[in-house]
Amino acid sequence: MKIGLIGFGKTGKSVASILLENKKFSLEWVLRQSKVLEHRSVPEFLGIESEEPGLIYSSETTTVDELLEKHPVDVIIDFSSNEGIYSYGESAAEKKVKIISAISHYDENELKLLKKLSNKTTVFWSPNITLGVNYLLFAAKFLKKIAPWVDIEVNEEHFKKKQGTSGTALKIAEALDVEKENINSVRAGGIVGKHEVIFGFPYQTVRLIHESISREAFGNGVVFVAENLKDKQKGLYNFEDILSPYFQ
Repeated sequence: MKIGLIGFGKTGKSVASILLENKKFSLEWVLRQSKVLEHRSVPEFLGIESEEPGLIYSSETTTVDELLEKHPVDVIIDFSSNEGIYSYGESAAEKKVKIISAISHYDENELKLLKKLSNKTTVFWSPNITLGVNYLLFAAKFLKKIAPWVDIEVNEEHFKKKQGTSGTALKIAEALDVEKENINSVRAGGIVGKHEVIFGFPYQTVRLIHESISREAFGNGVVFVAENLKDKQKGLYNFEDILSPYFQ
């Protein structure tokens, strides 16, 4: 499966390293805003032995249309920003390239665009693409169904520069009918990402915790999603759509 990666920050680099180590995938190119590292080899930059092309391009000098024309891919993986979808979405959809978006938060306009694009191609979006945190969400919803009257608290901890409330925490809160204002947030150095759901029962508590120890966890999530989207037809999918068959 040929992959194009958009975004090459800390998480993008970690995802690229996982893709390069998986023989089922070929990282064809990376597109980032900055001209720094332009035309460098991703395997060489990351110090990974690989025969995959994986060249780095800058959006300042190269368009997605040009990349898809010269270096076609089966899937575009987006770890850029919430506005990134505008730069590649239409082009990818027209060429039936699958889209996997791992952007933590979209506004209403971007969500409408995702839905529109899904009429032409396979589109997947998850505010947190790690398998573990989505399993946590499944388990939390199941427990809430058993005991709808239980007290629930949602905590999220992230690295110091992360702005706004975690998109994953918002999704968990929405699924469990917890008000956004009741999400407890912590920002501190040394933390990658941690989500905790506390269920308060009479005389006991249940805590479901997911912690990202390394950003490579996002790469493993991408691999899982890409493999499960391989045979999916056009439409808009989320993690629940992919995980549901495993619980039947």
